[in-house]
Amino acid sequence: MTREKAAAKQMKVNQRRWDELVAIHARAPSYGVEGFRRGRLSLHPLETKEVGPVRGKSLLHLQCHFGLDTLSWARRGARVTGVDYSKPAIALARSLAGELGIRATFVESNVYALQRVLEGRFDIVYASYGAIVWLPDLRAWARMVARCLKPGGVLYLAEGHPSMGIFDDERPAPPLRILRPYFRGPAPIRFETPGDYADFAAKVQNVVTYEWGHPLSEVVSAIAQAGLRIEFLHEFPYCAWRMFPFMKKRKDGWWHLPAGMPSLPLMYSLRATAPSRPPRVKRAANAVR
Repeated sequence: MTREKAAAKQMKVNQRRWDELVAIHARAPSYGVEGFRRGRLSLHPLETKEVGPVRGKSLLHLQCHFGLDTLSWARRGARVTGVDYSKPAIALARSLAGELGIRATFVESNVYALQRVLEGRFDIVYASYGAIVWLPDLRAWARMVARCLKPGGVLYLAEGHPSMGIFDDERPAPPLRILRPYFRGPAPIRFETPGDYADFAAKVQNVVTYEWGHPLSEVVSAIAQAGLRIEFLHEFPYCAWRMFPFMKKRKDGWWHLPAGMPSLPLMYSLRATAPSRPPRVKRAANAVR
């Protein structure tokens, strides 16, 4: 079996788990669906500040899950399209949009096959928090992003810092223990997780997932090689989720390491711009379908 075919099968395994997680996340307090129904936005001030004004702009949200962030951008005035490969996730996103009267388009698609089912270009392409570890080919993803952007359009990515992937994330107390390599190579790591990060009591049937590690240099290089210009790369000593069990959520809304621990890069954000003329990007012969 070729590496590309193996990756496609592994993505299908991941998809089955994400299909199952939709119902769990829809009722999990950490996702706050009821608060969203009452008008709360799911975005952090960091994203809204660094993306900038969106009113009247077209925004494509990649790997949108069941669409809370997508719909939050719509509430801020963007013309939004959300994409996810999970049928239950897209169904719930469409249901929420209809229930709340929010104009939004949701597309069920693997991101690598997106241009088969989605036409047009966008002012903004957005992805955040736990999106790219599910992607086996980051260069193909970046080329797809470049093709989806209008001339002068913006890619914004906010993610967990890949250096934190080396640590044991189930260790109940400091110190951190190195468990995995930073430079993992093309093969994914196989995980068996009976619970879920949003509901530790949940019993998940599809326990197996595969994750691909992407060093920060790979992320930056893939985006630059796709023809986009890096505007900034910011690193942060806090995170949008409880990355380690001993982290504490502060009044600023972020999860922090305990006082006394050295500061570490837990999260990063990146913004890149498409050239004024669309880049010439070769179609990947081995892109995962």
